[in-house]
Amino acid sequence: MTTSLRASDTLTRDALAVLQPGFAGTSAPSWLLRQLDEGLTSVGLFGRNIDSPEQLAVLTEQLREVRPELLVAIDEEGGDVTRLEARTGSSYPGNLALGHIDDPDLTRAVAHELGSRLAAAGVNLNWAPSADVNSNPDNPVIGVRSFGGDPELVARHTVAYVEGLQAAGVAACVKHFPGHGDTAVDSHHAVPRIDADLATLRGRELVPFAAAVDAGSKCVMSAHILLPALDASRPGTLSSAALTGLLRAPRAEGGLGHEGLIVTDGMEMQAISATYGLERGSVLALAAGADAICVGGGLSGEDTVLRLRDALVGAVRDGELTEERLADAAARVRGLAAWAKGARSRSDAGGPTGPGLAGAQGGIGLEAARRALVVTGLEGYRRPSGPGYVAALTPLANIAVGDETPWGPAAELERMIPGTRTGTYGSTDGDVAATVLADAGDRPVVAVVRDLHRHPWMAQAVEALVAARPSTVVVEMGLPQAPPQGALHVATRGAARVCGRAAAEVIARG
Repeated sequence: MTTSLRASDTLTRDALAVLQPGFAGTSAPSWLLRQLDEGLTSVGLFGRNIDSPEQLAVLTEQLREVRPELLVAIDEEGGDVTRLEARTGSSYPGNLALGHIDDPDLTRAVAHELGSRLAAAGVNLNWAPSADVNSNPDNPVIGVRSFGGDPELVARHTVAYVEGLQAAGVAACVKHFPGHGDTAVDSHHAVPRIDADLATLRGRELVPFAAAVDAGSKCVMSAHILLPALDASRPGTLSSAALTGLLRAPRAEGGLGHEGLIVTDGMEMQAISATYGLERGSVLALAAGADAICVGGGLSGEDTVLRLRDALVGAVRDGELTEERLADAAARVRGLAAWAKGARSRSDAGGPTGPGLAGAQGGIGLEAARRALVVTGLEGYRRPSGPGYVAALTPLANIAVGDETPWGPAAELERMIPGTRTGTYGSTDGDVAATVLADAGDRPVVAVVRDLHRHPWMAQAVEALVAARPSTVVVEMGLPQAPPQGALHVATRGAARVCGRAAAEVIARG
């Protein structure tokens, strides 16, 4: 296949346009500015890139000085998954809390306020919300990131979130298509498999995505999961049956009719990179119907961008990827970048608000976290008369959440009850209950857990603590699947900073 110099230059620019790379640092490296000038049209931001909203605004302005029509993407779900507030914890509860409240107006308002913060900092594409139906409570990567286990509930809150976010001028990206909720494997580490038949998928996993497409979501993110009912050999991100035959195809042909951008989940995740390789996986994803290649959560240098650019150009020259498919994908990326450039000026400055929440004390995020609490044992509970001891029973954080973001009510309890102390315990700490009691001394104990039902060591420790000291307070900040235990049990449905504060208010004040 021969290619003219001009055509070669077009191929190169198109190959750069479909990449959404990350980078290191809180200012733009010279290589990134150079690649933006060469044709790169998107960047992805992570916690490592953000010190403050003011710094972020300077950074995004620096990028747009080179490419005014630029997609600046971020993984800002609120709740447990936050990049904007990675160092402090989120000001907004996550999806499970909002789904439990089941007030779509509130969800819309939370998404709008979060979107307004992103837009003010120059971010115009949010890899959120998660539209996964949490049908498997043992799921190690979704959990509180889902609005719940009922497809219709998840659908109405997904739609509300999309509407709120896009009204603020930020493109929504519903994920993880065709649905990551019924998996027991984290695709950061391996390829999950869902063996449900197509009828089950259409009646469960696909319901929120269909609703989001109808609501005009600008973007859908693919998942690296194998669904044999759709494709027996390739995961969703690499499957033309999933991306072109199902997501993109018109409703009249049995598809969802999505006309916007399709972006992949992170291609460096082991489900793709360890199975197909980064370059090969990216070529297959574009050929299958993806428009944008997300890479950069763990890879953040110019070498990655150049490797992928050259792999895509080479695939076109070798006939493995058509020039038309690459051009179509690049045009979709540029089209969304053009929409995003003007969206902020067209957005509803007032925005939606939940009933009675516009001026809520502590902000809409805290008020939502308070509404999401389920408290058991409050009638007989006596608030502590002095400083207590907070024992954080901490599982390994999944990669999507990260381990740098603080969680739990300890900081707020220390502020409300001066002298309160805290300790962190894990599965390798031996007899956790005995260690906690020794560390606590005579102080009242608050045991903080996350997905107690998924961690036998944690369940054993809490049972022993409550047996030895019945006054123990238990705070569940994950999925509240286990029966309530302790003198007081507080279920927050998420570990955002505001969820910790809401729980601390109940413990400190009764």
